[in-house]
Amino acid sequence: MNKHTIAVVLAAGQGKRMNSSVRKQYLLLQDKPILYYTLKTFEESFIDEIILVVGEGEEEYCLTNIVEYYKFSKVSAVIKGGKERYHSVYQALCQIEQQNKEECYVFIHDGARPFVTAEVLKSAYEKAVECKACIVGVPVKDTIKVVDVNGVVTHTPERSTLWSIQTPQVFEFDKIKTAYDKLMEKEKSRTLDITVTDDAMVMESFGEMPVYLVEGNYENIKITTPDDMFAAESILNK
Repeated sequence: MNKHTIAVVLAAGQGKRMNSSVRKQYLLLQDKPILYYTLKTFEESFIDEIILVVGEGEEEYCLTNIVEYYKFSKVSAVIKGGKERYHSVYQALCQIEQQNKEECYVFIHDGARPFVTAEVLKSAYEKAVECKACIVGVPVKDTIKVVDVNGVVTHTPERSTLWSIQTPQVFEFDKIKTAYDKLMEKEKSRTLDITVTDDAMVMESFGEMPVYLVEGNYENIKITTPDDMFAAESILNK
C-alpha cells in the first residue's frame, strides 16, 4: 500500500436497542467482546494504525481491558467520542490532523461490525485510491416501499438501484476533513438541515465529489439488537 492508512473505529454508541446495561461493543461473543473481533481484523490487515473512539470516561477501560489485554499494537490513540456519531468521527479526524498525518486514507468503521473481512478492506482501499471516496454495501434483497406519514405507499423504487450501506467508508483524508469542517460550520451557525447518518452523506452534501460503492458481504452485520447477537454467534460458528 502506498499512502498511510488509518482506521477510525467508532465504539462510543450507547446501544439502547440492545436492552442491556452493558454497552453493545463490550458484550461477549464466545468469551470475547464484540469490539475485539472488529479490532482484530484491522490489526491483522494492511492498515497502518487504528484510532479507537469510545464513550466519555471509557478511555482508560478500553486501553487496559481491550487494547493492552489483547495486544492490539496498531491502536495509536483511544479518544472520547461526541454526542452524535458524526461528532465522534470529527474528533478522530481532528486527532489525525493534530498528528500531522494528513497524507493518508481514512477507514471509518462501526465498532459493532465485527465481521468485516480483509478482502473487503482491500477492495475498498483500491477504489478509494482510484476515486477518493468509497463506501461498502450489498444489494437489498427485499422490495422497498416509500410510505407517507399516513402509512400510504407513494411509490416503489427500482430494486436494482438500492443498496444497503455498511462500513468501512474510506476517504482521502483531506477530502473528508474538508467536508466535515463544512458540516460543523453549518451546525455551529444552526443552518444544518440534514440528519447525518453516515460519512457518505457528509461527502455527498459538502464534499463536492462523487462517492463510489464496492460490494461487501452480507455477513458484515451491525450488531444492534438481541437478535443480531444470535446471528453473530452463527457467523462465528461457521
